[in-house]
Amino acid sequence: MVAGLVVAGTAAAAEPPRFEVSGFGAYRFGGEFESEATGSSVDLDDGGGWGLGLALYRDPVSFYEFLYSTQRASLDQSDPLVGGLDVTTEYFQVGGTLLFPQEQGVVPYLSLTVGATRLKASGYSSETEFSGSLGGGLRVPVNDQLSLTLGFRGYLTLVDSDSGFLCSSVDGQGTCLVRVSGSTVFQGEATAGLALRF
Repeated sequence: MVAGLVVAGTAAAAEPPRFEVSGFGAYRFGGEFESEATGSSVDLDDGGGWGLGLALYRDPVSFYEFLYSTQRASLDQSDPLVGGLDVTTEYFQVGGTLLFPQEQGVVPYLSLTVGATRLKASGYSSETEFSGSLGGGLRVPVNDQLSLTLGFRGYLTLVDSDSGFLCSSVDGQGTCLVRVSGSTVFQGEATAGLALRF
């Protein structure tokens, strides 16, 4: 009976992981708009954010994932009409990650996702647009279940040319604070976090 328990325990330990939960802090930058009133460039301030991920392993070196990342930042102060307004940017993404295990030490990874970007600010309508991301980095194993993660991810949001954002209606008149002159909005973020698999 003891021998059976030892064999069963060894087999369980040897099983590949099936799920993973991760959390990370981020430093995000980018996000360029134009003021509707003046036509001048208005950027989201660089700053901190956070996120989490849920993963289902396909095999020992790849998994499907849901990724959520958020940041609250102010529009820059250079435009007095919109400067200082706090804007929350959220990314909801699904996709997959491929691991590149080494014989020992760090594990490089590459991640590709698609989903949606939501921009919102108090007193204004929220906007949701299609987006995708490409990320990569390193995982540093602490043990078989826990890893430190260091990475970089770029988000590209697709929008209609000259789209208005952060809009509101006053006395039946609609107005928007900023617009996008092109067809995309780019943001990047550097991340550091923990991943627990089981």
